[in-house]
Amino acid sequence: MSVGSRTIIDPLGESDLAPVVVAIAEAARDAGGRALVVGGAVRDAVIAERSGSQIDGKDIDVEVFGLEPATVQELVGRHGPVDTTGEHFAVFKLHGRDLDVSLPRTEEKAGSGHRGFLVNADPSLPPERAALRRDFTINAISWDPLDGSIVDPLGGLSDLESQTLRHVGPAFGEDPLRVLRAAQFVARFELSAAPDTVSMCRSLLGEAATLPRERVAEEWTKLLLRGSRPGSGLHFLDACGWIETTPGIAALRGVEQDPVWHPEGDVFVHTAHVLDAWATIRPEDHDDAIVTGLAALCHDLGKPATTEFVDGRWRARAHESAGSDPTRELLGLITIRKDLADQVVPLVENHLAPVVFHRRPRAGRPAIRRLANRVGGRLDRLVTVAHADQAGRPPLVVEEFAAGEWLLEMARGLGIERSTVEPLAQGRDLIDLGLKPGPVFGSILAEVYEAQLDDAVATRQEAVALAASIARREGLLAQEQAGTPPDEGASTD
Repeated sequence: MSVGSRTIIDPLGESDLAPVVVAIAEAARDAGGRALVVGGAVRDAVIAERSGSQIDGKDIDVEVFGLEPATVQELVGRHGPVDTTGEHFAVFKLHGRDLDVSLPRTEEKAGSGHRGFLVNADPSLPPERAALRRDFTINAISWDPLDGSIVDPLGGLSDLESQTLRHVGPAFGEDPLRVLRAAQFVARFELSAAPDTVSMCRSLLGEAATLPRERVAEEWTKLLLRGSRPGSGLHFLDACGWIETTPGIAALRGVEQDPVWHPEGDVFVHTAHVLDAWATIRPEDHDDAIVTGLAALCHDLGKPATTEFVDGRWRARAHESAGSDPTRELLGLITIRKDLADQVVPLVENHLAPVVFHRRPRAGRPAIRRLANRVGGRLDRLVTVAHADQAGRPPLVVEEFAAGEWLLEMARGLGIERSTVEPLAQGRDLIDLGLKPGPVFGSILAEVYEAQLDDAVATRQEAVALAASIARREGLLAQEQAGTPPDEGASTD
């Protein structure tokens, strides 16, 4: 146990909340209590101090000991409007700020699952006992903003030093969500779970189905977007049996691959490596990151159904398209956004295209245009996924992804790096030709669009001329009615 340690950290960093936290701590002391910064902010500050990195000082949690709820609410209220959570939970949120101030509390299991708790504030609890309700020792470290001392009753500092994730005690088993939190902590901080923690998590598998999908999605999102090694999170879930909650991923275990192209092992091992490789090139944009991260996770879900031993080699023909349904099924388990599947699935179905096209450049501009359309105009996202796929095959080394650079250069030349191909001819052009709107418009425009994709037409004038030719061919437009197609830049409004 380390109480009053003089390890020098500053969980508040450059946060504009620092003066508020110090003022609350001073007021609590003057009223006969003590305020400590607790939880993730302290953990992150210790990690930052040891790694020489910076912290952002966001999401500050403060716990006040020795004072009644009304007193704590009044102290917080001096700094702005206060939102309260629960009559007995005693959490006071400074409205519009990332600051939660709470009282120490006891929790009693009263039902199954993540929400089956009775929670009561207990101002008399000392910091050392309050720490026992935390999930992991690394999250049970507290920091005094007045004197900089650390309260570490459960050895969290030591576990951070040894990069060990260890649960606090038996009460950990009362909340099955903590298993997914363990997975994302392993991924985020490159930790190894203690054997007894793995065993504890395995014992909670029976309660996995009680977890709300929105909380499951939140933990998976953190694993992907915050993980420095997301693949280690998969291995942790496998070790404790929770990989069975995602059957599509579990099915990857033991699926053989050609050792020449995949010396790293089976498809599950490969997928973990792909996630780790993806994390090194993870896009900064949130949506780009979540879509490409999920695509990296799902890219080979079609292999269990397609892998066979043919002519002395393991092959998985058409596994890209076979991955569509299992991808949608997996996303239904670990996400809540309804728009994600339509963005992720095309990347899964086409993840080999950059390499295939690069090897066969004769595919050329028409093929690249059609590929851009298939992936919703996001060839940049496709290249990210394909790059991670190629890099996730250690000991093979892929530092530069030539196929991706080539494809993006071609796409930039065509103006479709981040967009689909806009049709040159529109319905209004057919009206200008004298055609009456109707179902035939669709077939004419589709044929013109295919010609545009194939480089048969390159300007709007050529596209309209082709549309007129098709209309005459179908008997919809007499020769003398065709008129002269408008100039390319002319307005037809």
